[in-house]
Amino acid sequence: MARHIYNCPLRWSDMDAFGHVNNVVFLRYLEEARIDFMFRLAPGDGSPSFAGGSVVARHEIDYVRPLVHRHEPVTVESWVTKIGAASLTISYEIKDPDQVYVRASTVVVPYNLAEERPRRISAEEKLFLQEYLVTEEPAAA
Repeated sequence: MARHIYNCPLRWSDMDAFGHVNNVVFLRYLEEARIDFMFRLAPGDGSPSFAGGSVVARHEIDYVRPLVHRHEPVTVESWVTKIGAASLTISYEIKDPDQVYVRASTVVVPYNLAEERPRRISAEEKLFLQEYLVTEEPAAA
């Protein structure tokens, strides 16, 4: 199984009054990893894949353990758990080598911005996504 790896820096402004990363900020970390996965890696050499836009249809997130500020980045691992005709599901773990802070998933819908409507996943996009497809979720820690 291939996983996309994104090293996400922690910012001082990510912390809440209790000294840990605020729950809403984790969604930003997921977004950064997802954008890195879909829009920087997928297009390759001039491919238009995912360049037309996408929208988030659903987020699901489980907060496993608090994450406190430090200078080292946290790792966001991403993989695909479902590919439909016009949507895909990306799963994530925000983690260090020895512990998981968050498990999450996002349903993404490719979107035609010019026509203002969802579109189908292209054959090229599906081929790329299948490299990261895992149909079983990892075991709970």
